Amino acid sequence: MKVLLRSDVGGVGKKGDIVEVTDGFGRNFLVPKGYAIKATKGGEDQAKAMRRSRDVKDAADRGAAEEIAKTLVPAVITIAAKASGEGKLFGSVSEADVVKAVQAQTGVALERRSISMDEHIKTVGTHSVPAKLHNDVQFQITLEVVAS
Repeated sequence: MKVLLRSDVGGVGKKGDIVEVTDGFGRNFLVPKGYAIKATKGGEDQAKAMRRSRDVKDAADRGAAEEIAKTLVPAVITIAAKASGEGKLFGSVSEADVVKAVQAQTGVALERRSISMDEHIKTVGTHSVPAKLHNDVQFQITLEVVAS
């Protein structure tokens, strides 16, 4: 069954794409939930319009993400946390702490899910944290964790 996607669907396609899906998936999930409509000849024009608007929005989002990256890459964000004499933190610095510190020190509002840490920071010192604001815009945020 060919369907025109009305919104992004993970593993299937993006808004405006005409994709081939199994009949059951299209009939029982995509169409009733409003994620897709059956593809018709008139739907192809609608798909082109959807793709154009998606591309314009994507370009604007990429530009905004690049501006944020230009602000954050040279900055060193300082986070004060309680620590022992050996430099181990009582607790840890999480993604939420990083977002809060970035907001307070630079005025840039990030989403917690845009920060991806393998492990929370548990020691005093300089750390590098990866951030992904857009598929094409990924950068490192430099953190200086100090004992308070």
